[in-house]
Amino acid sequence: MPSPTTADEVVRALGDLRSPEELAKVRARLAPGEEAFGLRMRDLFATAKAATALPLDEVDRLLDHPAYEPRMAALCILDFKARRRIADDDRRALFDLYLGRHDRITTWDMVDRSAPRVVGGWLAGRSTAPLDDLAGSDDPLRRRTAITAPLQFVAAGSDEDVAAGFALADRLADDPDPVVHKAVGIFLKHAGTRDPDALRRVLHDRASSMARPAVRLAVEKLPAEERSRFVR
Repeated sequence: MPSPTTADEVVRALGDLRSPEELAKVRARLAPGEEAFGLRMRDLFATAKAATALPLDEVDRLLDHPAYEPRMAALCILDFKARRRIADDDRRALFDLYLGRHDRITTWDMVDRSAPRVVGGWLAGRSTAPLDDLAGSDDPLRRRTAITAPLQFVAAGSDEDVAAGFALADRLADDPDPVVHKAVGIFLKHAGTRDPDALRRVLHDRASSMARPAVRLAVEKLPAEERSRFVR
């Protein structure tokens, strides 16, 4: 696949891959009235990967598009850039673009695709104050970013980073929005592989008040006899 060099070329490439059969599937996870092209996610990812070298000002232009797929492609491009060995200034620029255009993130999968490497990848070893700010937002998707970004701490952060992630999970454990509390459960499930005792402490303190789907996710990797203590 040729490498797109502008936002317009990415949009044209995505448009060429439209699939009427996929449109209904895409619309099912979007807000009513939100525009969409309708294409397979593997095609969207392949297009975004081919555009990994797209300049950030062009990625920013993609985020202006009203349809879901160009904006999702922009977040994928940020993720692909973050996977590379890049200078700190470049990594900070990815982080700044993500947070600066968070208003263009309209679905949970946009967060999950990019927040760990783009946001968590920059904050590992640094202050997590930006995540604390996001955790206090009225926007559920910003709160999801707050607890999804620390998944990168589990993969490649220090013990202090992971502890900061557990503190965020504790703060958001009782969140009533499924977009948030399911992400808390996912973080706890994976973070528990780094620090099982911290997971048990959170569950001991919070499981009774957490949403059941979040608890079921959080205990997935625990032995069966322990899972039964928390899931009823």
